[in-house]
This record gives sequence, structure tokens and C-alpha cells, in this order.
Amino acid sequence: VMDDEEMLRKLARQMLERMGYAVETVKDGVEAIALYKSQKDSGEPFDAVILDLTIKGGMGGEQTIRELLEINPDVKAIVSSGYFNDPVMSNFHKYGFMGALPKPYEKKALKEVLEKLSE
Repeated sequence: VMDDEEMLRKLARQMLERMGYAVETVKDGVEAIALYKSQKDSGEPFDAVILDLTIKGGMGGEQTIRELLEINPDVKAIVSSGYFNDPVMSNFHKYGFMGALPKPYEKKALKEVLEKLSE
């Protein structure tokens, strides 16, 4: 989970762990890309990533997904944002995402978007 707000990273971690997922969190795209590469190289790649669209003072979701797609064209990525009218949220497939999760989100919405990834 990539989000620049620590509180949201903690909340996402708690919800995901309660659903049985192992979770890593990062604050921006640079960290997300480094961690994604490291996990992929270890032979235990991430099943999915959730990327905040807008990162204050850092690399956001739109740039991060472009780099992750170069590392793994099959990356299962979800974009998350409170900016519902952003074109990336309404047309997420065009940008390489497999799902969109409007903020603030609840456990039910998080579970649903992750389940759609495995369909």
C-alpha cells in the first residue's frame, strides 16, 4: 500500500491484515518501486499493489504504475484517491490499473476490489 498519509497506511494495513493478507506500506512511488523490485527479485512477488494517486512532494500513482508496468506488465494495481473526478479514477484501465478505490474506503470496498483482481 502506497500512501503519503501515515494514518491511512496504518488503517489500510489493519484492514488488509484482518482479511488475512501480508502487508507492506510505503510513503511514495520511489519506495514502492524499490520494494516491488526487491519482492519480485526475492521470488515472492506481491499479489497486488494499492497506489495513492496523489502524493504530496513525491511520486504519485500515475507515474509509479508506469514504472511498475515496465518491471512487470502483469502487475495487479489498484489506484486510490479522494479525487473522484480525476480521469485516472474514472478510466483506470487506460492508465494500467486493474481497479479503482475511492477514498475514504471501508473494509467492504477494499475486499471487493481485491476480489475482482482474482476473477
